[in-house]
Amino acid sequence: MNLLLVLVTIISTCSAASPVSHRKCENSLATPLPYSSFSSSSVYTQGCGAGYAKLNRKQGAGGWSPLDTDLYQWLQVDLGSRKQVVSVATQGRYSSSDWTSKYRLLYSDTQKNWRPYLQDGNIWTFEGNMDSEASVRHELQHAILARYIRFIPVGWSREGRIGLRLELYGCSYWADVISFDGHGVISYHFRSKKIKIVKDVISLKFRTTAGAGVLLHGEGQQGDYISLELRRARLQLSLNLGSDQYGSIQGHTSVTSGSLLDDDHWHSVVIERYRRNVNFTLDHHTQQFRTNGEFDHLDLDHEISFGGHPVSAKPSSVGVDNFVGCMEGITYNGDNITNLVRRKKVDTSSFRNLTFSCAEANSFSVFFNSTSFLRLPGQTDSDTLSVSLSFRTWNPNGLLMFTALADGWVEVGLTEGKVTVYMNVTQKKNTRIDISSGSGLNDGQWHSVHLNALENYAMLTVDGDEASTVRTAIPIQIQTGGTYHFGGNVLHGNTRSLQRSFQGCMQMIHIDDHLADLRAVEQGLIGTFENVSLDMCAIIDRCVPNYCEHDGRCSQTWDTFSCNCSGTGYTGATCHTSMYPQSCEEYQHQGKSSGSFWIDPDGSGSIAPFRVHCDMTEGKVWTMLKNNLSPQTSVTSSEQEGKAVLQITYNVTDEQLLSVSSSAEYCEQYVGYACRMSRLLNTPDGAPYTWWVGRANERHSYWGGSGPGIQKCSCGIEHNCTDAKHYCNCDADLRSWREDAGLLVYKDHLPVSQVVVGDTSRAGSEAKLTVGPLKCQGDRSFWNAASFSSPASSLRFPSFRGETSTDISFYFKTSSTRGVFLENLGTTSFLHIELRGGSVVSFSFDVGGERVELSVRSPLPLNDDQWHHLEAQKNIKEVLLQLDGQYREVRPMPPHGHTKLEFYSELYVGASSGQRGFLGCIRALKINGLTFDLEERAQVSPGVNPGCQGHCSSFGMHCRNGGKCVEQYNGYLCDCSLTAYDGPFCSDDIGGYFETGTLVRYDFLLEAAANVLQEGKSLSALGVRGDANLTQEELVFSFSTSSTPSILVYVSSRTQDYLAVVLRHNGTLQIRYSLGGLTEPYTIDVDHRNMANGQPHSVNITRNLREIRLQLDHYPVSTHFLPEASDTNFNLLKSIFLGKVFETGQIDPILIERYNTPGFVGCLSRVQLNGVAPLKAALRLGSAAPVITHGILVPSNCGASPLTIFPMASASDPWHVEAAGAVFPFKENKAKEGVDRNSAIVGGIISIVIFTVLCIMVFVIRHMFRHKGSYHTNEAKGAESADCADAAIIVNDPAFTETIDESKKEWFI
Repeated sequence: MNLLLVLVTIISTCSAASPVSHRKCENSLATPLPYSSFSSSSVYTQGCGAGYAKLNRKQGAGGWSPLDTDLYQWLQVDLGSRKQVVSVATQGRYSSSDWTSKYRLLYSDTQKNWRPYLQDGNIWTFEGNMDSEASVRHELQHAILARYIRFIPVGWSREGRIGLRLELYGCSYWADVISFDGHGVISYHFRSKKIKIVKDVISLKFRTTAGAGVLLHGEGQQGDYISLELRRARLQLSLNLGSDQYGSIQGHTSVTSGSLLDDDHWHSVVIERYRRNVNFTLDHHTQQFRTNGEFDHLDLDHEISFGGHPVSAKPSSVGVDNFVGCMEGITYNGDNITNLVRRKKVDTSSFRNLTFSCAEANSFSVFFNSTSFLRLPGQTDSDTLSVSLSFRTWNPNGLLMFTALADGWVEVGLTEGKVTVYMNVTQKKNTRIDISSGSGLNDGQWHSVHLNALENYAMLTVDGDEASTVRTAIPIQIQTGGTYHFGGNVLHGNTRSLQRSFQGCMQMIHIDDHLADLRAVEQGLIGTFENVSLDMCAIIDRCVPNYCEHDGRCSQTWDTFSCNCSGTGYTGATCHTSMYPQSCEEYQHQGKSSGSFWIDPDGSGSIAPFRVHCDMTEGKVWTMLKNNLSPQTSVTSSEQEGKAVLQITYNVTDEQLLSVSSSAEYCEQYVGYACRMSRLLNTPDGAPYTWWVGRANERHSYWGGSGPGIQKCSCGIEHNCTDAKHYCNCDADLRSWREDAGLLVYKDHLPVSQVVVGDTSRAGSEAKLTVGPLKCQGDRSFWNAASFSSPASSLRFPSFRGETSTDISFYFKTSSTRGVFLENLGTTSFLHIELRGGSVVSFSFDVGGERVELSVRSPLPLNDDQWHHLEAQKNIKEVLLQLDGQYREVRPMPPHGHTKLEFYSELYVGASSGQRGFLGCIRALKINGLTFDLEERAQVSPGVNPGCQGHCSSFGMHCRNGGKCVEQYNGYLCDCSLTAYDGPFCSDDIGGYFETGTLVRYDFLLEAAANVLQEGKSLSALGVRGDANLTQEELVFSFSTSSTPSILVYVSSRTQDYLAVVLRHNGTLQIRYSLGGLTEPYTIDVDHRNMANGQPHSVNITRNLREIRLQLDHYPVSTHFLPEASDTNFNLLKSIFLGKVFETGQIDPILIERYNTPGFVGCLSRVQLNGVAPLKAALRLGSAAPVITHGILVPSNCGASPLTIFPMASASDPWHVEAAGAVFPFKENKAKEGVDRNSAIVGGIISIVIFTVLCIMVFVIRHMFRHKGSYHTNEAKGAESADCADAAIIVNDPAFTETIDESKKEWFI
């Protein structure tokens, strides 16, 4: 919800209450001032005085120039009273070579405690002049409220000196100021004793040196409250709009903002609330949040107080001190509280002395950078050393103080956040004393340190905690040296401080128990210093606001911050980039298989990554989100109304659920209701007994298999309910168990979040409920694409909102060498991504007037008409450009990188501004986590077409095992029809378990029959016709078995030609070729290798004319040749037999007598002869193919991967052709089978024994494989075949299309 829109009326009210008028605030503030209002660090000549530094004036020497040209000069303007300054302009000194090229601004109300102007979280350096006459004006990002303005030159003319004329633009400012002493509290009483408020607008400004205190507080008797407090110099807003007495509704909400607010500078606070929506603004930074609980009104009693808790506050609410400091401009819901106080209309009786001015603080800060030091004098030759100071820093290490003794030295520093003291006394052989105290003192807060060394001991006290004072003995009495170094620049030879300098602020420096006069140091009267800023503490909290996104943990040093992204699911300099793909679809594209994965559908968006189950075993990728309900959950308990309510919760949030379903092509969820005397839906016109609640808490009274508006179950749609009078099986109210189950497929209603069961309270009533996981398939955003056919064509989108972090990602493919991908323009900002030279992608944008450009060069051409992935990202730490996940350029962001990009033009995808646009395809364009719908916009854009052809050029390699890649409108699919495989990538084995006597016969059709089948589109391809004469063929298959003998594959012909692969009695393989011309078949025997060992084996037999190449498993290919007398044509193919031969005509008697009985028992898979896959035809095509199955064939993949055998040395491997001394296992002979008769008798007896054993094993094996790899299909039912109007509605409803037509084989990604 956009809280800014919700609070639009509140903002106008707040604006009216602001003490600054909305009239045009551009008056000249400096020019009307007298000469005496200008002062400076020094003047070069009398004519170069500070009072002459007015824009466009020529009096005196034409402007101000200091005596010295260095970094210690300044020009100060006294505006006479507090003013609002909105812009500043500068010039050089008139008609000279003196000007200021860079400068900084300081401001103050009192000429003390100066504050630097900050922008984008840094001390801002303004660009000045390059000559003496041109005026350069800068609009301030945030207005300055101050009386005194200082200009600090940090760059100047190389030809001359520092020269400056200036003007400040703005308007007057006035507000009532009230000083709080820690006792006084403003009590604003309401007109009635109790008020019930639906909206609030509260604003105030405060200034303090205290890190804790209550700024406002209000509470009610019912437990409501609002409180604004300082805690550790941070502002905490606490709200409670109501909690119930049982504690089930907790309304407490607490939000923290800001840091280092005890800096004695003014800070602005605005609180805007409308019901539970709150805008909390501190110094121009707004946090939007929504309060906890369910209540909208803030109920307060009697009063609201400012500056502390009222006297009437409950004891439990008092715990934080009252506020000490100043407030101004306090308004509460349109009432000016400070004005009412001045008019004595508000209770201020608790004040001891009410004053309307802000007292000056006594502190005098010193600001150190890495090259700063401060040197102060102290007593010489004293036997007592006493030094104390307060400091604040972010750095864990740094030198606080160093002093040389008469004999040795003393150093006080920070080491890993602890205060450490090192004392080295040289009189006694370099006696060294180390003590330390405190921890975590580099937290940016003020901490005090006091070191006392006297007589024979030293004491170290941190933060005034006397109880934790560390004491140590000193072996001799010390003698002070009289000089004390603070911050750095210590050149003592024995100190450890040469590489450490303090960066931070110090104040309240005491030497010998006397407060150091730092103003005298500033005037050059005592001590020396270098590169320090006096009377200023410019510490910056770089972690507030926290630029580490997605709950990344921020840590900082003085110069920078870093983000710890561990455990967030994101990465990058600011934890902006998601570590996970957006969907299961993308995981599958990376080659992953089914499993549990983390996904992040919106990338860098606000939705956190979450875990899902990806099912990739079918033709489509399913994303599954499980719930807490166990299958067949008994529904027994009932409420007083006789209904049982079952809450269905998921392991993800509602936003995460919606992110999956909204981008999916189709979703479904199984629901089942098993019943015994428990009715489900009643009649279509009656009130349902049971209903379910889906998305948006909508109630639905249809059940699985039905659709919205149809109060029926699936059996009511299909007219097959138990009782024809009812439309659900359970509505028959029978005493026996029945069930109504099916799929809910209207995805805008899913998922099921609650089921209310209303008929289980009767005697004998029982019900069991099943709610399956939410299953979605398809990712529309991943393949959302557009084709650009003209260099002048483009897609236009509304300009995207500039954020501190911006990321852009998309895929592209092109054959062009150049073109603009996208562009967005603004008044001072632009963003541009383009392709150059066919191999370079550039990313350029503007930050605060500075152009930043990155480019990445690919070693390979990018115009190769293949998909490439481009990612560009900008955040306040760095800018990154990455191509294809490996080529990248990263560059640190300029200091003003906090600036948000602001665009006025539309976002152009493709051509813009007359430039040559992109030619090719772009898909999956995502900016800041939001996917742009390219296809929708392409439908109304000339020269651009939705979708993109040509996916196969990039992804065709995913189609395995000879599968053919086929282009689709929004993706591609793999055509597996000419392979023995199935699945989305033709990688799923198709196999079957053959029991005794099972055979598969595939018949090769003659030309006429083939044409008939092709016209009927029952077969996508026939591969080989029955009238073909082959001179080359390739037979590939895998098998596993433990029984012999058997025929594995037999290819017959209408002549006497055949090819047979058999397992002999000893488990070895034999290939038999009979192509004519020989009196006996040509055989290849593979001896010495038992293939009937129960392991999977693969066989590849390839013949080209006389050459036969044989490969088994992973072993080398062996080559054999048919004799010269053999024919080379395999004439008139007839059939392929698997497992057993049952053929008419003349057949080789050896095959029938020795190998055909009892038949093959085991698994066959991947069977393919050229383009014919007989086993696949039997299991997938059924009656549509010329295939016949006898016996029981159980689908199974058979574990068909060939057996992996560890490598053997070539000398001992009998399969290695060149093995020395090895007997080559292949025998080439005419099939005389010179087999010894005795061996045949023995073999026969063994065969009978084996056969008996196998018969026993068949029953066991049959049971084991009965359900293995079971296959089923759901055929599509069209509206024309619907049995009733309800079924027709479901079929024709687009929301049901993907479910009903499950026979589609397209692979959409």
